[in-house]
Amino acid sequence: MKLSQVKNRVDSVLKWFLIILMALMTVNVLWQVFSRFVLQTPSSFTEELARYMLIWVGILGAAYVAGQKMHLAIDLLPTKLKGKSKAVLDIFIQSTIFLFALVVMVIGGIRLVVITLTLKQISAAMQIPLGYIYTVLPLSGALMVFYSYYFIISQIKRLKSIKVN
Repeated sequence: MKLSQVKNRVDSVLKWFLIILMALMTVNVLWQVFSRFVLQTPSSFTEELARYMLIWVGILGAAYVAGQKMHLAIDLLPTKLKGKSKAVLDIFIQSTIFLFALVVMVIGGIRLVVITLTLKQISAAMQIPLGYIYTVLPLSGALMVFYSYYFIISQIKRLKSIKVN
């Protein structure tokens, strides 16, 4: 399977996971409002669940957006460059993203998950280990590493195809 096919499959799975998670979060918040104002007995776990779902949507959404190259960026320099220099700049940018995602999100995220699971920290209302909530960090970091790797390989191929004058 080609790397572009793997990327397309990852894109599709991640997109649908985010859509489903956002829909579940909406239903959860609607239930919270309904139970509080209509039933007069607020649900004890819905606020915490909504908070954790929002964290997952935000962090995984950042990985998805990075994979679509739609993230917030200052593109003053890339718009002025052409050809080989633009490809080299993109490789530098993607390498920086790759290193950040690997060191901070994957390695740091794994350490955070291990520490919180070791300390047996649990959420207040739902009573689930916080390490499970924090797994979104290394997961999202791994996705960003994959996307950066894909874009670096694509730019290297592009560089090889550019003719030197």
